Amino acid sequence: MHIPPHDNRNRAIVDMGDARVPLVYFNILRLKAGESFGYRLPGYESCVVPATGTVEVDCAGETFVDIGQRGADVWDGEPEGVYIPSDTPARITARRDSEVFVAGARFDRTLRPFAVRAGDLDVVQYGSDETKTHRKIKHILGAACHDRVGRLLVSELYTVGAGGWSGFPSHKHDTDRLPDETRHDECYNFRFRPGHGSGLQMLQRVDNEPGDAYHVMDGSTVLIDRGYHPCCVLPGYEMYYFTILGGQSQRSLRQFFQPTHADQVKTIPGIMDMVAKFR
Repeated sequence: MHIPPHDNRNRAIVDMGDARVPLVYFNILRLKAGESFGYRLPGYESCVVPATGTVEVDCAGETFVDIGQRGADVWDGEPEGVYIPSDTPARITARRDSEVFVAGARFDRTLRPFAVRAGDLDVVQYGSDETKTHRKIKHILGAACHDRVGRLLVSELYTVGAGGWSGFPSHKHDTDRLPDETRHDECYNFRFRPGHGSGLQMLQRVDNEPGDAYHVMDGSTVLIDRGYHPCCVLPGYEMYYFTILGGQSQRSLRQFFQPTHADQVKTIPGIMDMVAKFR
């Protein structure tokens, strides 16, 4: 499903228990310097990631200062974040005007909060200009945090160069059937550079049968409940998407490549390194 760009007024775009993607949560906060926002998510762990700006986060008796160093947009520096345990109050205070992503996943245990600084990111780059699949992934809560987080995976994905495809070969993760696949609900929020750029999100429910396609713009949110879901950006533009994954039975993601296109894995340099970073 596509949720068009809109002013959500700091209210959840994907709330707890959403019927379409019940395993994930997503909010965007827009805070002026000095403004604060408090929240608590019973049964959901979360991660606070400034898209732009700098914030202070208070949680479980700890204060995490100077989180986020980006200026104009998500291309202007590296991401940082703070992990917020399930059912734990958190307060975010903007030190300068900030736009803040709050990503969540269903998880019933309460762990400990921690900060992810720019130097802690797990970065992987794969694909190639020739295959039109060149991209970089910056894992904020990735494999490096596996023993500190419950079911939540949080990453930022960037196309490298202008134009091209992402999420190809097409894959899905909507059924728990280990070792081949896990059920992970997913949510994207897209940005484009320049901002008037746009792209396409495909969602093919069944191999070799027609699916859906959504025109995504700067600020679009897409919910991935089931099916194969590649996306692309128009030639001449760069694409970014903030990615939230919430697992049903485990944190590690097992992707199932679409049978019709699975052999394309062999044509894309470094793709199996990318797959490994989600486990």
